[in-house]
Amino acid sequence: MNAKERLAGMAHDSIGGMMIAYAQEAVRVAWSDHHQRLDLNEPSIDVLETILEGQADSDLEFQTKLWGGYFGEVLRAQFGGEWEMTEYPGANFSVPTLRIAGSSLYPLIKIHRRLTMGESESLTAFYRMIAARLKKPTAN
Repeated sequence: MNAKERLAGMAHDSIGGMMIAYAQEAVRVAWSDHHQRLDLNEPSIDVLETILEGQADSDLEFQTKLWGGYFGEVLRAQFGGEWEMTEYPGANFSVPTLRIAGSSLYPLIKIHRRLTMGESESLTAFYRMIAARLKKPTAN
């Protein structure tokens, strides 16, 4: 059974539970398919950047959910917050949204942009911007 099938067969009691399941599966896929370790810490964002290279051609929607769940859980592990479904600003659709200290973050949208637009949508730069706004020092 592949990652997509495994996740599709799971029942989740909340959007947060679903995102945690996607993050856990991302950790498994990173190791089994890419021989890379992800550990929900800031340095793993650089590892994630490497994994994302070339992934957009392979089931963009699933890749967005898988890696977006992981990226969101890194943010949540570092800054706290809660997942909820909200309408994306200026659009007519809802997405998993991470609410941290009164701010709404859209990790899946960021991953989608990274997959489709490339390095100019740096996850590392985005993380550092969030850390600066929340006044948390970043690792060197």
